[in-house]
Amino acid sequence: MKAPPRERRAVSVRGIVQGVGFRPFVYALARRHGLAGLVRNDAAGIHVEVEGVPEELAPFLRGLRDEAPPLAVVEAVAWKPLATLGESEFRIEVSREGAARTLVSPDVAACEACLAELFDPADRRYRYPFTNCTNCGPRFTITRQVPYDRATTTMAAFEMCPECRAEYDDPADRRFHAQPNACPACGPRVKLLDRFGRELGPSAEDPIRRAARMLRGAAVLAVKGLGGYHLACDPFDGDAVRALRGRKVRQDKPFAVMCRDVIQARRLCRLSPEEEKLLTSPARPIVLLERQEDCGVTEEVAPRQNTLGVMLAYTPLHHLLLGDAGIPLVMTSGNRSDEPIAYKDEEAFERLGDIADFFLVHDREVHMRTDDSVTRVQRGGPYPIRRSRGYTPAPLALPEGFARHVLACGGELKNTFCLGRDRHAFMSHHIGDLENYETLRSFREGVEHFCRLFDVRPELVACDLHPDYLSTRYARELEEAGYPVAGVQHHHAHVAGCLADNGQPLSERAIGVALDGTGYGTDGAVWGGEFLEGSIEGGFERRAHLDYMPLPGGAAAIRQPWRMALAQLVTLYGEEETLRLPLDVVRKAGERNVRLVARLVEHGLNTPPTSSAGRLFDAVAALVGVPGTQRATYEGQAAVELELAAKRTAAARRYPFRLRPGEEGWVIETREIIAGVVEDLLAGCPKGAISARFHRTVAEMVAAACERIREASGTGAVALSGGTFQNMLLLGQATELLEKRGFEVYTHRRVPTNDGGLALGQAVLADRVFREEGE
Repeated sequence: MKAPPRERRAVSVRGIVQGVGFRPFVYALARRHGLAGLVRNDAAGIHVEVEGVPEELAPFLRGLRDEAPPLAVVEAVAWKPLATLGESEFRIEVSREGAARTLVSPDVAACEACLAELFDPADRRYRYPFTNCTNCGPRFTITRQVPYDRATTTMAAFEMCPECRAEYDDPADRRFHAQPNACPACGPRVKLLDRFGRELGPSAEDPIRRAARMLRGAAVLAVKGLGGYHLACDPFDGDAVRALRGRKVRQDKPFAVMCRDVIQARRLCRLSPEEEKLLTSPARPIVLLERQEDCGVTEEVAPRQNTLGVMLAYTPLHHLLLGDAGIPLVMTSGNRSDEPIAYKDEEAFERLGDIADFFLVHDREVHMRTDDSVTRVQRGGPYPIRRSRGYTPAPLALPEGFARHVLACGGELKNTFCLGRDRHAFMSHHIGDLENYETLRSFREGVEHFCRLFDVRPELVACDLHPDYLSTRYARELEEAGYPVAGVQHHHAHVAGCLADNGQPLSERAIGVALDGTGYGTDGAVWGGEFLEGSIEGGFERRAHLDYMPLPGGAAAIRQPWRMALAQLVTLYGEEETLRLPLDVVRKAGERNVRLVARLVEHGLNTPPTSSAGRLFDAVAALVGVPGTQRATYEGQAAVELELAAKRTAAARRYPFRLRPGEEGWVIETREIIAGVVEDLLAGCPKGAISARFHRTVAEMVAAACERIREASGTGAVALSGGTFQNMLLLGQATELLEKRGFEVYTHRRVPTNDGGLALGQAVLADRVFREEGE
C-alpha cells in the first residue's frame, strides 16, 4: 500500500513563548502527532520545522494556540511550505541569534510542584531556595539579552551538575530546557552577613532559619530577592517597625506585608474572591486589602490606614523565610527614601548598611532591578497603582500599530518609560521619582536594556512639556544627537493613555477627565483639573478646567498643604479677616505665615496659577486639619488622609459650585466650595462629614462638566485618569454618577492612573503627530 504523501512546513510562533516551557511543549505535541522536525528559539520567538502527513499537521498547528503552556501568550502562528527531508525524529535545537523581535516573560511566582519539592525532606531540592522549572521562577530580572537561553542570563555562571543536566535534556521532565535550573550541588547559594558584608560566625544552623530567628527578635534584615533587595521586619513589633521607619526616613507612608499563603493573609485582611484571585495570580502583586480590626499588625506599619498592602511569598526563599518565621513579615523596598531599589550587592551594603542589621544574600546576579507591583480591585477587576515585577516586560497589545519605533520618556514622579513597536507598547518597570542621579541612572540603564532586548531603535522620542523634568532633559539630549522629539502635554497624555489602556481605536472620541497634582500647561500655568475632548488621532482640546488658584511658594505649597488653605482663605476673605477666623489652620500657621502667603498672593511672587485638583484637595485637607498638612511626608498624603476621614461618613449633600464660560470652555468655580467648608467648620461639623461632603462635590463637579461638554460635542464616552483617581471613594462616586447619566466610562485596567501610566499616552500621541507631519 502506498504511503500517504508527507509535507514539511516552517512555522513561526510569536508572543511570550520563551522561558515558559514552549519548546518542550512543541516537542511533546509533535511526538504525539507522529511528526518529525525541529524547534528552537530565535530572536523573534519560536521557529518550528515540522514534517508529516497533512492529517496530523493541521491539528498540530491548532494545538500551538489551543494547548499552549499556561504562562505562554501566543500572538501569531504563521507557516510556509518547505521541501520534505524525510526525517523521522523530532528534536530541540540550539537557539540562533539575530534581531531581537521576541517577547520576554515576566518573572513568575514559584509553582505548586516546585513548592512540594521544596518542603519534601526526601527530595534533593529540599529547602533549596532557588528551586524552579519551566513553569515558574526568574525570567526578566536575569535576562541579559535574547534569545532566552542560559548563556544569555545571569545563570550562565553556574554550570549544571549531571543530575540537573539530565533534567534539562529530558523532554519528559518539567525542567526540560528550564534555563535557571539548579540544585544545591551546582546552583546559587544563600549567606547571612552582617552590615559590613562579613559572614557571621560558624553555625550549623541554616542561614534562612537563622535569619527568621533574627526577625522574630526585632532585627531589620535586608533580603535579596528577584528584582533587588527588600527590608524586612516583624509587623507585630512596633519597636522594630519604628526602627525601620527611622532608619529609612519614611515617616508615614505604609509598608507592605508579605504572607506565606492565603490563610495567613485572611488573618490580616478581608478578601473578596476577586482580591484572592489577584493575590494568588502568577504575578503575585501587592494588593491593597481592607484590614481586619483585630489582626494584630502594629499601627506603625500603615499609620491611620484602614487597608494593608499584602503580597504572598513568590520565591522559594520567601516561602522558607516566612515558614521559618511563622509570621507575616514587613517587606518593603530596599532603598533609602527617594532612591531606586538596591539590586547590586555592593550598592546594597553601601546604601542599606545603616538601615539593616543583617543581610540575607545570594550569589545569583540580578540583571535588571524590578520593584514589586501594587494593585487593587475596582469593580471586579485589577486597578494598577504600580506596574512592575510580575507584569513587566509583557507588552500591551494595541488595536493599531505604531508607524515608527517610539521611545516615550514619561514624567517625573512614579516614572516609567514606554517603547512602541508594531502593535506593542513595552511599558518599563517602575523607575521611581526622577529627582536624583541614582534614579536617572536607573532610567538610562532601563532604556538601554529595553531597546536592546526588544530591538527598538527609536525614530521618535516623546517627552513631557515641563522643561525641568529629568526625563525631558534626557529627551532633549537625544534631540541634540539628531533624534526627532515631540513634547506631549501632561494631561493629554493621561487621557490618551487611558484610552489606549482600554484598547480603544485612535479615532475613538472621548471626554477626558485628568485630575492630578501637577502638569505643565500650554499656557505656562500648573494644570491638574482638566476636562478635554477629542481623540488620539485628532488630538484633544481643553473644554473645561478648575478655576485657577494661587500656588504660594510654588513647590513649597505641595510639601506644605497649609499654604494652599491660607491662599484660598486670603483670596476669599482678605488678609485681615483671615487672621480673625477661628480656624486651626490659621492658628497653627501664625500671623507671620498668613501675612507671608498674603504677600505672595498679592504680588504673584513665586506663586504660579494652578487648576490642580490635587491642590484643591490639599487646601480642604488643611482646613479640615487631617494629618500630613503641616508637612507632607509622601506625595499625596493630605488627599489620602482626607479620603480616610470621608470613608467613615456618608455625604447627604454637596457644596455649591458653578460653571461659567471661559477662554477655553467652561471654568469650574471652587470659591463657594471653600466657603462652604469654612462655614461647616465654624458650625462645628465633624471632619468626616465635611470630607465626605467635599468628595461628593468633586464627583458631582466631574459629572456636571462632562454633561456640559456632551451637550456641545455629542461625545458620550468619558476617560478618567490622573493620580487623583487613586482615590477610590471619588472614583466610585464619579463613575456611578456618569453612568447614571448615560456615559460610557473608561478607567485604567493595565497601567496605573497615576504618572506611572503617562508614558503610554505620550507614545501613542507622539506617534499620531509623527504620522500627521509625514503625510
